[in-house]
Amino acid sequence: MAAGLAWTVAAAAAAVLASWAFNALVHFVWRPYAVARSFRAQGVRGPGYRFFVGNLAEMNRLRAQSAGAALGVGDHDFVPMVQPHHRKWIALYGRTFVYWNGPTPNVCLADVGVVKRVLFDRTGLYPKNLLNPDISRLLGKGLVLTDGDDWKRHRKVVHPAFNMDKLKLMTATMSECSRSMMSQWEAQLLAAKHGDVEIELSAQFEQLTADVISHTAFGSSYREGMRVFLAQRELQFLAFSTAFTVQIPLLRYLPTAKNRRTWKLDRQVRAMLMAIIKARLASKDAAGGGYGNDLLGLMLEACAPEHGEETPPTLSMDEIVDECKTFFFAGHDTTSHLLTWASFLLSTHPEWQDRLRDEVRRECGDEVPTGDMLNRLRLVNMFLLETLRLYAPVSLIQRRAGADLELGGVRVPEGAILTIPIATIHRDKELWGDDAGEFRPERFENGVARAAKHPNALLSFSSGPRSCIGQNFAMIEAKAVVAMILQRFALELSPKYVHAPMDVITLRPRHGLPMILRRL
Repeated sequence: MAAGLAWTVAAAAAAVLASWAFNALVHFVWRPYAVARSFRAQGVRGPGYRFFVGNLAEMNRLRAQSAGAALGVGDHDFVPMVQPHHRKWIALYGRTFVYWNGPTPNVCLADVGVVKRVLFDRTGLYPKNLLNPDISRLLGKGLVLTDGDDWKRHRKVVHPAFNMDKLKLMTATMSECSRSMMSQWEAQLLAAKHGDVEIELSAQFEQLTADVISHTAFGSSYREGMRVFLAQRELQFLAFSTAFTVQIPLLRYLPTAKNRRTWKLDRQVRAMLMAIIKARLASKDAAGGGYGNDLLGLMLEACAPEHGEETPPTLSMDEIVDECKTFFFAGHDTTSHLLTWASFLLSTHPEWQDRLRDEVRRECGDEVPTGDMLNRLRLVNMFLLETLRLYAPVSLIQRRAGADLELGGVRVPEGAILTIPIATIHRDKELWGDDAGEFRPERFENGVARAAKHPNALLSFSSGPRSCIGQNFAMIEAKAVVAMILQRFALELSPKYVHAPMDVITLRPRHGLPMILRRL
């Protein structure tokens, strides 16, 4: 009887192993080769699939080769440094090609007409790509990563916080935070002996934007916001370290050193955000009033049952925490890098620094800029748009084929990743002209839609119904900070600066931005 039981267990184990081996064979061998053959038959080429790793090994090799490279300060083409595989394969295979993230096909879409079809779709055919759980953990399952009815529900709650009237009211807070930062610069200048001082601006802007998002979106203190920011920044680097690896679901549950650190940081971020939320709930109960007019207050107000009703909340508490994670990251990280690259371009184009300063003096004088004043800064707006074109905070965005579908005349299988290489599109001479690689804010003189040969060529905030809900917030904050800097200081790039843009989900200077400041 014991022997019979042993045979039964062995047979069951063999059946499980056989099933696993068959599924692995299909997933890692048969399907990739069948998909690659289908694409070739349609004229879509790309680097050949390699068992298990796809093209990740070559992508990592190309990235390692460019890791120590640097550009001249007048060279804005960082694509060979951050996306060398895109530059190589577009040259070989054209604007639409297929490559492989492990066994998953990845279709690169560098044709703006095809990109528009993806980004403007309202049917749900192109959901967000959630294959990397570490990036999902960093951003939270908030407005950026939800789809379908969940996205509509989240957007209904979050959208009122970003209407223009509320954003104008936030301008005073943005200016106050900026003034605090600049007071520290002025103190350093007073202590300096030579009338100028060198300051590492990228770190300063990271702190500033964390302070702004803490106050304007969550009504919390700078100290609370910085604790969340520091934990999220470490999570960001950990998440990006997995972006060029094969995603094996089992491995994310193993207690490796990286996983344990990631889990700990995620718990810390969640605990800190819950503490901010609980403090808001307690203050509302103590005061007997509302929850406040910032993002957090509006979310809590929308989710609170009215007059003892037991209707389910619009967002659960976990979803509110995820929205907070989304906006703590997106609200400070992208804006801080916009300010960093804008300052870099101001220092390397002194003629534009003078033109913008003249406009700021004419429209704002020496006063703290108001929302109405910022609206009149036309040259500053053009300058920031060109900064976003050349140094978009996010250099690519991804969607996923939600079903077998046809896209630009090509049949794409369900589950395929669709990669939109923003940095490549922003340098396309057929779209932007022969001067696409040059810094020319004048191209935006007649607005975004007329700056290129296609009205949707600027993708810094994405495009279509899922474009960044915080883009007006980011632009108002950037205008306010740039205006206040130009009112007080002249910027000159430090000789120590090394021009080496680096992509860690968002684009940043690898070696920081040391800048020489002089008081006007």
